[in-house]
Parts: sequence; C-alpha cells; structure tokens
Amino acid sequence: MFSNKARIFVISIFAIMLVLFAYQRVYQLAAFCLMMIVMIILEYFKQGTLVLAAKYYHLKDYTRTEELLKQIRKPEWLNKKRRGFYEYMMGGISLQKQDFDAAERHYELATQFPLRTLNDHVAALVHVANISIRQGKYDKAEAFLQLALKDKDKITAKMLAVIDRLKQEIKKH
Repeated sequence: MFSNKARIFVISIFAIMLVLFAYQRVYQLAAFCLMMIVMIILEYFKQGTLVLAAKYYHLKDYTRTEELLKQIRKPEWLNKKRRGFYEYMMGGISLQKQDFDAAERHYELATQFPLRTLNDHVAALVHVANISIRQGKYDKAEAFLQLALKDKDKITAKMLAVIDRLKQEIKKH
C-alpha cells in the first residue's frame, strides 16, 4: 500500500515515537510503535508495492508500474496470491517493451500461482501460447491452449475467440 519511500518515512516516525515513549517510560505505547514497525516491514515482504503498481497498471502507466514493481527486491518472498499478479504485470510490461522472452517467462510463472479470476489465468496462458507461436514453438503453444480450455464453460466469449484464432494459426503451420 506504500511506496518504499513512504514506508521508510512512516517507520522512521514510529521509531522516533518509540524512542520518545521508551524515554518517558510509557511502555505500552512504545510496544505499540514497535509492533507497527514490525507490521509495516512484514507487509512489505508479503505484498510489497503491488497495490500501487496495480493502480498504475490499470491506468496503463507502464513506466510507473515498472518503477514500483522494481522496488520489490525479492518477489519470491511475496504472498502466493500476490506473486501471480506480480508476474502477470511484469509480463504485461515486458510485452509492451516487446521483450518476448521475458514476457513469456513472467506469464509462465504467473500461471503457476493463483490469479484474481479464471479469465486472468486463461489470459496468461493465452499470452504464453501467442508468444510461443511467434517464436515457432507450436507444440508448446498447443499445450498452453489446451490448459486454457480446461474450464471452457467459464471462459468469456472474447477469450474463446482469441483461443480459436490462435488454434487456427497453429493449424496453418
């Protein structure tokens, strides 16, 4: 929920209050300040700057999104639910930069974690299939499309149309 600069600012305020309350021997408030510092640090490791990055991602401000996502030093330490969304957004940013290898890697990782909705999961699978087709890896593309069609009745019509187009592209080759 915070950027790293805001997080450091809030922690420093609580640290000053902690010292002040400890000096005045108000140990309950000092303990509260210490608890808040620990909670802010743990929150960084569980979700990092994903909430702010998601806001900019939905506004299609990919440079600001990338800046916020790069503030997460260890994405593998993120909460499982957050890690999938991190990889999904990084895949989208890589796709915008036309770095297809990085986009493929991020989308593949995103499919291994739970995403917000089934359509987000299917979109990640379809992105990997589309990139694989561009790179001439038709067997891999077919495998990812089969995974995408696993819950065919719950997928939106728009996503089904994209999958059908990709299947026809594979048949051409």
